[in-house]
Amino acid sequence: MKASEIRKMSDTDILNKIKELENEIFDLRMKQSTASLEKPHKINAARKDIARMKTILTERKNQGGNE
Repeated sequence: MKASEIRKMSDTDILNKIKELENEIFDLRMKQSTASLEKPHKINAARKDIARMKTILTERKNQGGNE
């Protein structure tokens, strides 16, 4: 997911998507532990998406305090 796509989302949508991705990471880790994970790169991609979303939420929070 690109940062420009995330910026178009509302804060609540971003928070919901973060929860969804955290659940996905959990499921992927469980599959990885049973050695049935076909695409291990999805774990890193989901972690990076979560980091992007949290960064954008922090930027919005900081911009609101400066005004």
